[in-house]
Amino acid sequence: MRAVLIAAIFSLSCLPHTAKASESGFLRSLAGDWRGTGMVLTKIGGTNFNVSCTLKSDASESAVSMNGKCRGLAVFTRAFSANVKALGQRYTGNYIGPSGQPSKLVGSRQGDALNLRVTWARVVNGDRNAMLMIEKVGQDRLRLQTVDQDPTSGKSVVTSRIDLQRPAAAGR
Repeated sequence: MRAVLIAAIFSLSCLPHTAKASESGFLRSLAGDWRGTGMVLTKIGGTNFNVSCTLKSDASESAVSMNGKCRGLAVFTRAFSANVKALGQRYTGNYIGPSGQPSKLVGSRQGDALNLRVTWARVVNGDRNAMLMIEKVGQDRLRLQTVDQDPTSGKSVVTSRIDLQRPAAAGR
């Protein structure tokens, strides 16, 4: 379930001291337990499915690892994990979803968002490419969104959007 790319995991090294300090704060802000809801489009032109997701994120000053699962229609549950490392300003890593096959992640951070190009392990929606954005929204929220290209029209299509928050923030 590619929507669960949620999983983008980051690790930084080889950055100047000030950039590393900035990245350290950003990475640490992703740590903790997250839960939320969203939608997943299984294929372009198909039906949107509502999902509820949980995510556990462990972070240090130079790495983040995420493991989670999403449930849809109270019928299916999909687990996922991801790992990303940074070389200078470039983030690289992989995502492992329900297929068990690793997909590649490459990108950079712009402000409070990681923009990652995904190279799927197999053909999805006519090719093996998509974009994943992981955006920190305020103190206690995280938005994960994948965008793919419609092979027929060439237009960009949001194929998943998951809005997560820390459980403590849900009661506020």
